[in-house]
Formats: sequence, structure tokens, C-alpha cells
Amino acid sequence: MVSILNTVDTSHEDMIHDAQLDYYGTRLATCSSDRSVKIFEVKNNAQTLIADLRGHEGPVWEVAWAHPMFGNLLASASYDRKVVIWKEINGTWNKLYEYANHDSSVNSVSWAPHEYGLILVCGSSDGSISVLYGSADGTWDTRKIGGAHTIGCNAVSWAPATAVGATLDGASAFTTPRQYIRRFVSGGCDNLVKIWKEVDGQWVEEYKLEAHSDWVRDVAWAPSVGLPNSVIASCSQVYYP
Repeated sequence: MVSILNTVDTSHEDMIHDAQLDYYGTRLATCSSDRSVKIFEVKNNAQTLIADLRGHEGPVWEVAWAHPMFGNLLASASYDRKVVIWKEINGTWNKLYEYANHDSSVNSVSWAPHEYGLILVCGSSDGSISVLYGSADGTWDTRKIGGAHTIGCNAVSWAPATAVGATLDGASAFTTPRQYIRRFVSGGCDNLVKIWKEVDGQWVEEYKLEAHSDWVRDVAWAPSVGLPNSVIASCSQVYYP
């Protein structure tokens, strides 16, 4: 039986679209149609608002925490066609980077496993997917997959970090230097789920999964824990009269 452990009064002024706990489960980020992103410290059945971030000009659909090895970083995706990356420095949250190279709403953002580096993938209603690469000097490189999904991309999710040649017992992965295969999955308004793979610095479509009869609203790639198989969950909007 599932029971409610705690509730959080966010004081958002409109619908909340996403809520994500950080790596340690002590900070909660929320986003809303009121164009704001809020960050709360949640401990001992209590919450404390520590940041109210105002940098978007439209509803904010999704937020995502980066791995803490990169510091306290949070990405937000909005109807205003922008992705904003926020960073906490000395207790203060500020805008670190703004990406505004989409022609329509950005619906989903997802940070790559930390083994891949500081990489963020973004899916947009303009049908394209952008991949943002952060570097140690604070600059960002971007690569765009045009026409990834006709009508629009609704969701993106990274594959777990898998070393080339890894076996079930992990032996080969630890006896040779690790080289990772970067992959992510996307879902779109074309009723398709697609798997993308990075090859020589370019993203190519590896698989196309045609199991839905309506828009794919969300996708999630399950952790593999070293197993030689992958599990992807997808959900679709289907109307049953």
C-alpha cells in the first residue's frame, strides 16, 4: 500500500508540470506554467524555499538535475523555445547558459550519465533534438538533429553508461580502458520511439520502434546494472471512447 510521506506547498501560481529530486534526495526542483522554477530543501518532513528562478517567458515544462560531480546544476525547458542551465555558486543560483536555437517549444531535457561527461539532450516541438556539450572552460558546444520527429519531439532519455565490450560479469570492462557508447531514446508526435547513437561525433538513428498508434508522450531508459540487455518504457496518448 502506498502512503503519502509529505506534501510540499510550492506557492506556484499556476499548474505544476514537473518535480525532480536531486541526486541526494534533499533538494526538490519544481516548474510551472507561471514561468518559474523553484528549488526547495526538503529535510525532516519540512521544506524550505531556497531559490525562485525567473528566466523563462513561457510555461516551464521540465527540469533536470545534473550529476553532483559537475556541481549544483539544473536545466529547465520551456514553451518560450529556450533551455536554461542554472548553477549554484556560494548559495546563490544564477543563469549559467541559455540555449535558444529551437523554433518551437522545448518539451524535454535530460542529462547524460556522468561517465559521458557534461552533456544535455533537448527535444522540441520543432521536430529537432539538440545535444549540448559542456567543457571545463565554461563553453558549450551544440549539435542538432534536424527532423528527428515529424510534428515534434516530446521526450528524451539517456541510455545507462555501457562500456564497449562489457560482459555480464564486467570482466572485460575493467581489464581494458573504458570506451563508452553514447545512446539516448526519444519519443515524438509521429507515434515513433527512436534510439540514437553517436558515431564519430555525429548522432545517427540506430533503431525505430513502431508500437504506438498515437503521439508518444514519454520515454524512459531503465538502468541496466551491467546486464547485456536494455529495457525502454514508452507511453502514448490513446483515446478510448
